[in-house]
Amino acid sequence: MAAGGSASRRAQEARRQERQLREQWQAARQQARQWEVASEGERRVAAQLLVLTERGWRLLVDRRWPGTRSANVDMLLVGPGGVFVVDVKNWGAAPEASDGKLRAGGEPRDEHVAKLLAVTRTAEGAVASLGLSPVAVQPLMVFAGQRINSGVGRVRLLGEHEIGPALLSERRRLRAESVRAIADHLERVFPDYEGSAVGQTMQPDPVRPWQIESDGLFDLAGLRDAALEEALQAPIEQWMTFLHPDQVALVRRNWSGPARISGPAGTGKTVVGLHRAAHLARRTSGRILYVTFANNLPRVQATFLEAMSPAVADRVDFRSLHSWAQEFLQERGVQVRLHGDKAMTAFSLAWKHVGRDSCLAEIDPVPGYWREEIDYVIKGRGITTFEEYAAVPRRRRRATLRRPHRQAVWALLEEYESLRVERGVHDFNDVLTLALAEVEAEATRHPDGSRYAAVIIDEVQDLTLVGVRLMHALVGDAPNGLLLVGDGQQAVYPGGFRLADAGIDVRGDRGQVLRTNYRNSKQILDAALAVVADDTFDDIDGLRTPGRRDVDLTYHDGQVVRVTKPSLAEHDQVLVDALRGLRYGARADAAVLCPSKRAIGHYQRLLSRDDIPVCLLEHYDGRPVDAVKLGTYRRAKGLEFKRVFLPQHDTALPSGAFSGGPGAPEKSETVQEREELLRSQLFVAMTRARDVLWLGSVDR
Repeated sequence: MAAGGSASRRAQEARRQERQLREQWQAARQQARQWEVASEGERRVAAQLLVLTERGWRLLVDRRWPGTRSANVDMLLVGPGGVFVVDVKNWGAAPEASDGKLRAGGEPRDEHVAKLLAVTRTAEGAVASLGLSPVAVQPLMVFAGQRINSGVGRVRLLGEHEIGPALLSERRRLRAESVRAIADHLERVFPDYEGSAVGQTMQPDPVRPWQIESDGLFDLAGLRDAALEEALQAPIEQWMTFLHPDQVALVRRNWSGPARISGPAGTGKTVVGLHRAAHLARRTSGRILYVTFANNLPRVQATFLEAMSPAVADRVDFRSLHSWAQEFLQERGVQVRLHGDKAMTAFSLAWKHVGRDSCLAEIDPVPGYWREEIDYVIKGRGITTFEEYAAVPRRRRRATLRRPHRQAVWALLEEYESLRVERGVHDFNDVLTLALAEVEAEATRHPDGSRYAAVIIDEVQDLTLVGVRLMHALVGDAPNGLLLVGDGQQAVYPGGFRLADAGIDVRGDRGQVLRTNYRNSKQILDAALAVVADDTFDDIDGLRTPGRRDVDLTYHDGQVVRVTKPSLAEHDQVLVDALRGLRYGARADAAVLCPSKRAIGHYQRLLSRDDIPVCLLEHYDGRPVDAVKLGTYRRAKGLEFKRVFLPQHDTALPSGAFSGGPGAPEKSETVQEREELLRSQLFVAMTRARDVLWLGSVDR
């Protein structure tokens, strides 16, 4: 290729786009002059928007506002970037936005914002039946003769020069067929305004060459740059725009108090939670807190929300529970000395001193079981006296503990606490307990104030009772204040609680269950359910639920690949060959998931040795990267991938974990509990797969 050839082609393409935009602008301006719309300002703005109709947009002008006698809607615009409700203003004074208020010429103009938001809510309701999420419906106030690019709340303020580039720079949300269907639907919902001479959907006449006039109405360079930017934008995932209408209804619903969304794996609970966060952020001036237990999920979820609804992304705080609590305590001046290793050392010494030779070793000699008892049953529930512990139901714990056993546990706790305090350190439960005390004290001093308008807890089943009480204390029982998202079957940590224990009352339609799986094919879901089919579980609403639940499926093109080899080396070679065989770009949506950190180290070395790029899930932030994701089953919670590889998946469970088999020795209650938890973790990993689930085994 000759030097400069690429630059020459780019220049030719830019000139071609410029000629096309000039021609479209001329035709649009000529047609706009013929319309009998309300003002010269609307004609000028309409001419700008008509240019977009050559790029797959549909423009509806001067429509009746349904439900009113005479009110009208200036314009509705439907295109690849979504649905836009447009209110055109031709004010003599320049608009000013400050502190969430709109003024012009020194006079308040907030009533115009309120009207536009009301019309937008009507449009949201109109397209909800089509499954269009509220994040794809945006209100715009466009000012003829002005230059502005600002906002008041969720209303974007644009000048007539800024409107075209702004819309072309929107991320692509809708396909062409969706644009047509939504525009046709809105035409019926918002009929022609009575007396209007404007036709149905505005489209320009066939374009023809012309000589552009320098009348200052058309920012050709800005629009051309925006068009080129549009070409570089990758389409965002369709689920970010379209949900099932029932899911859209949950996103938009007004709840009178705390609410919960539950449902089996793959039913879109997290997706609804993210859309709900964007919806609430657009409708309140306060901040939204979106909390989950895992440390890696907040980064991924923040990336998704930024793609879905960039206008409100900075209004939603995505945090892991413990990182939020630590930061909150730091702000309050409460000293926290969190040190996991020193706390573990304190527990190991306590077990050596008072636990190893006690009656606890007869039930389970593994100290980890009793550390979990302290972490999840005692400290995780905020229990401070032995009598309280002696009476508490130990949910999701199989072993029967009589009073002498509980006394031995309490002695172990007291020894651990003494050694921990002696070393001057806190554990993770201490952080939450301290934060809860501070939040409750702050609520007592300022009963009418709250730092958050709403709190959404994702994977709520993985939190401790104290963690849930902490989040509840931030917003109380305020309408739309607390949303709990999760599924008890996907709990990957021991212990449990009921919402009633936290003082949370989810009654009536504030408890919603999703029943349609949008992620997994029947083959993949059947394989996963076979692992937990015999494991009933206690959900946080107190109901005992069977392991195999009926769900409706929408996806049927998946595949389960089972590989069994006589040696680990042969097993691993098949895995490497499968990963190497992925087509270009497919690694970005593939994950290798392992039951332990030790296994993670093994496969990280293996894949790196074979030059297969790896991105650890603990570093993954949700942005596309051409590397195989690698992490533990627990780290994969809340995520999904087209292809999931589970090497040595059966070693995640002790031998005979799937079934004891005839003649097998009876297992202790603690072993049964441990195996049930491992099956739950494997189930979670298997249900991360959409297209391919690869299950590797070594026939030892």
